[in-house]
Amino acid sequence: MNLVAQFELLSDAAQLALLGGACWVFAVFASVMEWRRGRSRNLARLEQVGWMPWTGLFLLAAMLGAGLLAMSLPAVLKG
Repeated sequence: MNLVAQFELLSDAAQLALLGGACWVFAVFASVMEWRRGRSRNLARLEQVGWMPWTGLFLLAAMLGAGLLAMSLPAVLKG
């Protein structure tokens, strides 16, 4: 069975919890990338890479993940 079919068979709370966890994983990635950009000493390299709103992406993913996890919490706690 493929992953999409397994995901569809999960309960709504489990789907929300998995999506919330995925958002938090992306938020951690965005935070690390912002930290790396802040530590860069070579400003010319920053111009080559371009501008990416890592802080905004972190905040968006963290808030979305927290909301999804909060919505799934009552059903997960009931068991």
